[in-house]
Amino acid sequence: MSDNYEPSQEERVIGMLCHFAAFAGFIIPVIGSLLGPLIVWQIKKHESEFVDFHGKEAVNFQLTMLIAYFISFILMFVIIGIPMMIGLAIYALVVIIIAGVKANDGIYFRYPFAIRFFH
Repeated sequence: MSDNYEPSQEERVIGMLCHFAAFAGFIIPVIGSLLGPLIVWQIKKHESEFVDFHGKEAVNFQLTMLIAYFISFILMFVIIGIPMMIGLAIYALVVIIIAGVKANDGIYFRYPFAIRFFH
């Protein structure tokens, strides 16, 4: 992450796509939100440091959310999981949009609370 590096418009768009590909979860429930960013990242990660960074961030966040959704699902049996699931969904929607916009602006954005599986 070089401070004086300015990503090209194509890099910005692909970085944004890394985040917005998570909306594939609406088409393929459960794993689509992870597969979308993972596929974009794997195809384009060698072309740009900027795209590689955003791809890793998107995949790390989606893995974190998958774990959180699983925990929420288990907690549904004691009622607390239902509001937790709703809160997670709203949070994910908001930060995915923020991350995509930041990537399109050429900013290196890190998701808050995401576990860093890939560095």
